Amino acid sequence: MTAVYEIDTWPWLAGLSRRYGRTVTLGDVPGEVWDDVTSRGDAVWLMGVWERSPAGLEIALADEGLQRDFQSALSDLVTEDVVGSPYCVRRYEVDRALGGQNGLGAAREELKKRGQKLILDYVPNHVAPDHPAITEYPDWFINGTPEDLVNNPTDWFRAGDRIIAHGRDPYFPPWPDVAQLNAFSPGLRKATAETLNTIAEQCDGVRVDMAMLMFNDIFAGTWGEHAGPKPAQEFWPAVIKALPDDFLLIAEAYWDTEWTLQQQGFHLCYDKRLYDRLAHEDANAVREHLKADRAYQDRLIRFTENHDEPRAAAALGPRNRAAAVAIATLPGATLWHDGQFEGRRVKLPVFLGRCPDEPVDEELLAFYRKLTGLRINTGEWHLLDHHDVLAWTWQNGDDRHLVVINFADSTARTRVRAPWFSDGSDRRLTDLLDDRVFDRDGRELAAEGLYVELPPWGCHVLAI
Repeated sequence: MTAVYEIDTWPWLAGLSRRYGRTVTLGDVPGEVWDDVTSRGDAVWLMGVWERSPAGLEIALADEGLQRDFQSALSDLVTEDVVGSPYCVRRYEVDRALGGQNGLGAAREELKKRGQKLILDYVPNHVAPDHPAITEYPDWFINGTPEDLVNNPTDWFRAGDRIIAHGRDPYFPPWPDVAQLNAFSPGLRKATAETLNTIAEQCDGVRVDMAMLMFNDIFAGTWGEHAGPKPAQEFWPAVIKALPDDFLLIAEAYWDTEWTLQQQGFHLCYDKRLYDRLAHEDANAVREHLKADRAYQDRLIRFTENHDEPRAAAALGPRNRAAAVAIATLPGATLWHDGQFEGRRVKLPVFLGRCPDEPVDEELLAFYRKLTGLRINTGEWHLLDHHDVLAWTWQNGDDRHLVVINFADSTARTRVRAPWFSDGSDRRLTDLLDDRVFDRDGRELAAEGLYVELPPWGCHVLAI
């Protein structure tokens, strides 16, 4: 698997319902839509299929800051557009509004027919404040005292005779719509494995939200004595050991925890560091990042957009296409986001069930269709040590490709030496992005390398 296509399920189905003039659920998405979606990757991540929380929805509707965000994204917002956060999970059962378990099963069959994997979500750190476990298994949660509630009323809430913490990470205030699970609780660890096994019966893999929050050191640093004694074992290894071997685990990872998550059993981890360098830094910063070990890079998933990041068309500006070419032609997996190919610019809050109307950027759509059809990143990969441009090669048997990216805002004029040019043979190079053909003299290639002239943020993906 090399590419995952993320869909924000609720607004996607709402858009299809408007397009087809009927209610579309997961169980009756038209075949032509699945054909289009599955042409964009090897797996589909249906983000946000689990049952939303009525209690979480009430909190969202009363939050003035969230309401401003909603109005900013959707100028004609109505109350019905706010459907609740997909990360405020009440139960790991498919929401009836989306088609329920039968609808998800039908969607999975359509994907399987097309040779695609289905990816869903798992949120290990917190659940909705009305999740049944809060009353049934309160010891799975971070418990406080009445004094905690009095002293920090935004950090805690009352659930029956218990005081439960709101979910959080170490660097931000608590999220008011979720309850904090206790990663040190043996009962929770067992329940996590059981829940993931149930999810594994319905899909081929999960994207695990903020997976590193469950590390012993990070959790202890966040919750201190409220968490209790630190266990001898880490959270993830035992949980993952209980899962099917072929169940794909993708970790949302931050704070340079990718390698540790890989060692603990995750197959793929977010490459947020590369995203930041592509979005904000220069070619040298990107090149340094790409010097990491190939085995490590093969287990990273690269992106320039997802539901947590700003829309690439708006945030990356002129570097958008260059960054997309980079992530699509590097080792590891690629994550694309629904609406990215069409050039959507409005970042939709995950609480909303409808997208604003935006025009399709037909030129950008054609570019992405071309790019995602390449699939050249298999075989031997070599990063070229070139200071003027980003450049790397791929060789898989007789198939040879050279990628050159001018990751700068000025024209690049340089020579690139690929290892195959040393034999002095004449070469025909075809740019797979625009079908241009270049015939080059082998003696010049051997002596001086390939002359490349690229405009700001220009790219070549050359078949040799």
